[in-house]
Amino acid sequence: MRVVWFKSLSVGAWAVVGLALILSAAPALSQQQATSATTSTSDVVLTLDPAQSKVHWTVDSALHTVHGTFALKSGTLHFDPETGKAGGEIIVFATSGESGSSMRDGRMHREILETAKYPDVVFRPTQVEGKVGQSGTSDVKLSGVFSIHGADHDLTALVHAELTGDHWRGTGKFEVPYVKWGIKDPSNFLLKVKPVVNVELEMSGEIKAAK
Repeated sequence: MRVVWFKSLSVGAWAVVGLALILSAAPALSQQQATSATTSTSDVVLTLDPAQSKVHWTVDSALHTVHGTFALKSGTLHFDPETGKAGGEIIVFATSGESGSSMRDGRMHREILETAKYPDVVFRPTQVEGKVGQSGTSDVKLSGVFSIHGADHDLTALVHAELTGDHWRGTGKFEVPYVKWGIKDPSNFLLKVKPVVNVELEMSGEIKAAK
């Protein structure tokens, strides 16, 4: 009985940290403000469809891997194909986070994430490294600012994109070093949890002309 209780407690702890890393963010500018303020006529503009996009995350430990998801609120990325200068923002609903356990998720939102206070997590791109083709597949690095729990952090994601006509889809992968960023380590003497959360953003949307 004691072993089962410790395992349940451990799973809850590192699942909570994984969700906290992705969800607890400071309020952001609106998508329209961020896009219209910096878009030039030479930019390529990619929108994200919330119904076709989702955030997946995993946290590894010595015993288990916890999986979870978040829903996308909105997203627009624009960039200059020549210079790679980028802008826009990608926003995720903090309140949508789930890991498959209603009891664990309820405590997470109420006591750990405080999603009523921090309802969004935001990534603001600043630079694309590599060439994005007008059609077909491209693999680039996308750098920007990741806002979480009231603090901003530099972050670079590996992005795989496929452009076809006026539609595109892709994935963005990155790691969140939560211990380095000041988030409490959930490890204890019974269970060691890796200090990194793996995140994959599944994306799909339209290609639009800059205004």
